[in-house]
Amino acid sequence: MSKRDFYDVLGVAKGTPADELKKAYRRKAKELHPDRNADNPNAEAQFKEVNEAYDVLKDPDKKAAYDRYGHAAFEGGMGGGGRPGGGAGQGDFASAFSDVFDDLFGDFMGGRQGGGGRQRATRGSDLRYNLSVTLEEAYSGLQKTINVPTSVSCGSCNGSGAEGGVEPTTCPTCSGMGKVRAQQGFFTVERTCPTCGGLGQIIKNPCKACGGAGRVEKDRALSVNIPAGVETGTRIRLSGEGEAGMRGGPPGDLYIFIEVDQHDLFERDATNLFCRVPVSMMAASLGGDIEVPTIDGGRSRVKIPEGSQSGRQMRLRGKGMPALRGGGQGDMFIEMAVETPVNLTSRQKELLREFAELSEDNNPETKSFFSSVKSFWDSMKS
Repeated sequence: MSKRDFYDVLGVAKGTPADELKKAYRRKAKELHPDRNADNPNAEAQFKEVNEAYDVLKDPDKKAAYDRYGHAAFEGGMGGGGRPGGGAGQGDFASAFSDVFDDLFGDFMGGRQGGGGRQRATRGSDLRYNLSVTLEEAYSGLQKTINVPTSVSCGSCNGSGAEGGVEPTTCPTCSGMGKVRAQQGFFTVERTCPTCGGLGQIIKNPCKACGGAGRVEKDRALSVNIPAGVETGTRIRLSGEGEAGMRGGPPGDLYIFIEVDQHDLFERDATNLFCRVPVSMMAASLGGDIEVPTIDGGRSRVKIPEGSQSGRQMRLRGKGMPALRGGGQGDMFIEMAVETPVNLTSRQKELLREFAELSEDNNPETKSFFSSVKSFWDSMKS
């Protein structure tokens, strides 16, 4: 059976440009790939036919010979690109399989870089900085200067990595691809280029200040705006303030994580504050006024109702923390802790005993509790 014309195999006309020829080949290769045509027994032979046609037409010398002599150019020892019998060689078939694999899965895996290779300049890493602030600072907000150890663009080479700022040259090993191919049996395996480390370029005369990296280690002083209302876990992003990129690449970002310190007087719950205030037994019994601190440094007068018990809460509206990015102000809750007097004198003890004898009907909670206890014990006996 005579061999089909290679142009007909690929579905193109004679004189088709190389880029259109490659597109046509990839369309045909994907269409006829054996893995996609399990029900077609001729798929593998057709796939090899497409591969053989493209192997000849993609090479200028082979293509010129084919255009002049046809299939006879590769028969009878005239030189050729295929094995005897017209089939593609194992290496050519594996190369075609690699190209098709790239087309089928390249987008899913991130795609291949345009222009033949990896990016020359790589983006710098993002940095994290943990910043502690007081509750007062979280209440009012502040401008704070921090020192961040990071990598900055080298001033000697302007970030290029080459002495005098000279542009890097294309890597001769991978021709700027950043990767090299090696044949392993049926498969073609791609690896990072060992000469340029995947960058696609090399520096013949590295900068002495940065060793060719294009960046140097340095502490940077940055002014950070801490908004009012921040709380532990709040994250502030400073775009472009992270680590400098390799060889002039864009910098990363700096993320500042806020941690609000514990306070001696106030306990925070979102925008609300809680303050536990000790109250004397006499003040709780008779009632009165007390002064309590507020987070803004001021003080507020609170009226204690007569007969207040320990644990009672009173609310001061609008005296809590501001909500982050607006949204009003929280409240402050005063929790009373009735304090029992200690280190009593003999006279004080005598007066308290006398008071206790006269106050049997002044402790309703105590009376109710022990009444419930008695009922419980009686039920257990029965």
